[in-house]
Amino acid sequence: MRANELRRAFTGFFADRGHTVVPSASLIPHDPTVLFTVAGMVPFKPYFVGEEVPPYPRATSVQKCVRAGGKHNDLDEIGRTSRHLTFFEMLGNFSFGDYFKETAIPLAWEFVTSTLALDPERLWVTVHITDNEAEQIWRDVVGVPAERIQRLDEDNFWRMGDIGPCGPCSEIFWDKGPEYGADGGPAEGGEDRFIEIWNLVFMQFEQQPDGSMVPLPKPSIDTGAGLERMLSVVQGVDSVFELDEIRALIARAEQLTGTTYGTDERSDVSLRIIAEHARTTAFLVGDGVIPSNEDRGYVLRRIIRRAITRTYLLGVDEVVFPQMVDEVVSIMGADYPQIVTSHQAIRDTVEREEERFRETLGTAMRLLNETIDNSGPTTPIGGEFLFKLYDTFGLPPEVTKEILESRGLGFDQAAYDEAMSEQRTRGKNARKGVAHDEATALMARVAEQHGPTEFTGRDEYRSQATVFGGFGDAVVLDRTPFYAESGGQIGDTGTIEGDGVRARVLDTTYGVPGLVRHTVEVVDGAFEVGQSVTATIDGVRRDAIRRNHTATHIVHWALRETLGDHVKQQGSYVGPDRARFDFSHFQAVSPDEIVAIEDLANREILGNAEVRHYETTKQAALDSGAIAFFGDKYGDTVRVLEAGAHSVELCGGTHVHALGDIGPVKIVSEQSIGSNIRRIEVVSGTGPIERLRDAERHLDAAAEALSVPVDDLLDGIRKRHDETKALRDEVKALRREVAQAHAGDLADDAIDGVIVAEVQAATRDEVRDLAVSLRDKPGMRIVVLGASPGGKGVALVAAVSPGSGLDAGELIADAVRMVGGGGGKGGDLATAGGKDPSQLGAALDDVRAKLHVT
Repeated sequence: MRANELRRAFTGFFADRGHTVVPSASLIPHDPTVLFTVAGMVPFKPYFVGEEVPPYPRATSVQKCVRAGGKHNDLDEIGRTSRHLTFFEMLGNFSFGDYFKETAIPLAWEFVTSTLALDPERLWVTVHITDNEAEQIWRDVVGVPAERIQRLDEDNFWRMGDIGPCGPCSEIFWDKGPEYGADGGPAEGGEDRFIEIWNLVFMQFEQQPDGSMVPLPKPSIDTGAGLERMLSVVQGVDSVFELDEIRALIARAEQLTGTTYGTDERSDVSLRIIAEHARTTAFLVGDGVIPSNEDRGYVLRRIIRRAITRTYLLGVDEVVFPQMVDEVVSIMGADYPQIVTSHQAIRDTVEREEERFRETLGTAMRLLNETIDNSGPTTPIGGEFLFKLYDTFGLPPEVTKEILESRGLGFDQAAYDEAMSEQRTRGKNARKGVAHDEATALMARVAEQHGPTEFTGRDEYRSQATVFGGFGDAVVLDRTPFYAESGGQIGDTGTIEGDGVRARVLDTTYGVPGLVRHTVEVVDGAFEVGQSVTATIDGVRRDAIRRNHTATHIVHWALRETLGDHVKQQGSYVGPDRARFDFSHFQAVSPDEIVAIEDLANREILGNAEVRHYETTKQAALDSGAIAFFGDKYGDTVRVLEAGAHSVELCGGTHVHALGDIGPVKIVSEQSIGSNIRRIEVVSGTGPIERLRDAERHLDAAAEALSVPVDDLLDGIRKRHDETKALRDEVKALRREVAQAHAGDLADDAIDGVIVAEVQAATRDEVRDLAVSLRDKPGMRIVVLGASPGGKGVALVAAVSPGSGLDAGELIADAVRMVGGGGGKGGDLATAGGKDPSQLGAALDDVRAKLHVT
């Protein structure tokens, strides 16, 4: 059975038994406690904790997962062990209060022994030491011999966190045979012999803050079965790198690097890393993660660089990792069509990342080799330097270790760890968890008791409501016109008033999913549970927000029309004054493209087509062509925004009723905010008019300063520019005359055709021109000049006679370092800059010593 056959066999088995097949969720989770989707149950967590009502009683999925970064980090083990992966797949069947142990256990056994045809005599089962019920089902219902059922303690008890759902679990293990280790079952035998292939979690209790556990009203089932582990048993291989899909990727890596797998352990590790990281890269980029220096993008960049470094170590000088991505899409695209539709965007992202990194990688390797050459045979390389190679140039530390070991040198691990620790202290946390504080717990109980807040704000700006509770500076109502911040749109502000109470609403968010939290400043009185109040939003502010929000949808359509379908939203902000839209694109948007985008958007708005905003099923929306953004959270019921004839997207925000209500749209800025991510800011409605008035005021002020009418402003600027240029040319000519005179004086002081001197100059170009002028005089061989133009920094220039066999760059290489500078490469002419003018005299003395002149 191949990997794609196992995926289909698993979901088909459970679909035939009443489970809804749920496609894999994005690798970008909605759970703020994890960086990536790390388990099959992560997308279903809101159902298990009671935050949301599940749309189906039982489900099955094949969930793509990544463990790299944060507390779930297998990255450093990749390629060195037979089972660690950063990207893996979890097979799962889930019950949300529908069935429990009595059904889950027989289903697991049936799939393993019937569908997979694994020998029951080689299967072992573990249960928790307290779980008599599970043991009885395994023994008496399924028929597993008592001697192959073992009881474990903490290894067979699952917790979602310090508080929340928890319960015992039961695992199925495969016995690989005595050649792989000692007998004794999973409890006592070797872990290389007994391989866990299935984990049934029985969500039976709720962990309380005081440490006690109470039974859940609706016990549930969470199954986790690693596809790769199960497949290794089915295919009879000892390593995940021998599985059909991963082995095919290794074969492609062999072709691209000209390296044969299985001939050398060091190169085998590299090939395994290249193959494994290609899968992770393709799926992360496909789900919208872009290489960057923060958060998920930082982890992705590290993964890509690890793989590229390995190709470099195998002697590959050209860009090849995009071809590995091609192979991933070819192999896995049938089961994950999203990487097929995003193929070109994934490839382009990876290609640009590799091109950039190869430039710095070469520098890092040269620095490392120079340091190794200058070190003693037993001296460890400094930890701070090794950390710099990683932090500045991206050279993975484990690769550095390998290189040092191959040269017989040590790695100063303690100093490296200290430098890493200091960086982490200075740096920004990769992710920020959200505390499960007391107020949140109370709001969760309110939501469980009363259900979600009814949002009335699509039809009215003022609503009568009842107070459900007050939590510090937060108030919860049964219904509200206030939009809670989500989807990039900021929350509403306004007032809540009732008998004896009046408060300003400063912000609106979700306290827990579905329950709107009004952050208030109480002006008079106090809120009481059950109190009737009137909730009123700031209507002028809301109108500006909804104009800007619908405008972002029109601009998004215009961006894709102008730049291409690879453009994907990476984030947004919608407020009353402006809208910000982040999107994936690999270069700056040109001024002509900005104009084209604005023209498209405004033509669409002037058409004044109807804006439809309605609810439907997610599948119906996608079938109609609505764009859904990977990483955004959607339930089975979604809101679709049809903004005119061309823009159809999933969006739950507030919007205008016709495109003409938006008013004119103007893009006010475009910039890079990270590798491959651009940001534009847009104003609509009265915003462009306000900007036009500001521009007119500035034009009037400029015209007054030039003493010309506004209509003649451009001619006035050109005239002033021409006058300034003429004066500068005159000054430059005078300086050239002075330089020529100075050149004559310097030439008189030459010793055997060599001049090394400090000169006065206003610009770096003057120093260069003077050096070239001197070198071209009869009898001159070498000219080295230094100056501090304008008293700021240092300019060094070396000029040698063509054909002299001398290298101008080498003459001043040490001098450049002495003045804290860089540059200076060149054969007949070399120029360099520096930061420290106080060392200029010493630097020139160094050159004189080299040339034996005084």
